[in-house]
Amino acid sequence: MMLYPAMKDLLEKVPSRYELVNVVACQARRIAREAEMAGEPLAEKPVSIAIQAVANGELDDKTEEAEQE
Repeated sequence: MMLYPAMKDLLEKVPSRYELVNVVACQARRIAREAEMAGEPLAEKPVSIAIQAVANGELDDKTEEAEQE
């Protein structure tokens, strides 16, 4: 089974697996909450959207830290 994007590609954006899980989980919760508040259905699962954002370089551990402050 092949994962896309590959874990090694994601780890180039976020330095550790632990941080990657935290960044993706926080972003996925944010996506789900915003979609629910807007009453919009999502085409994909929130986790898939968040992982794709990390892979595209739109989201990294520094972005997440800045938003939490």
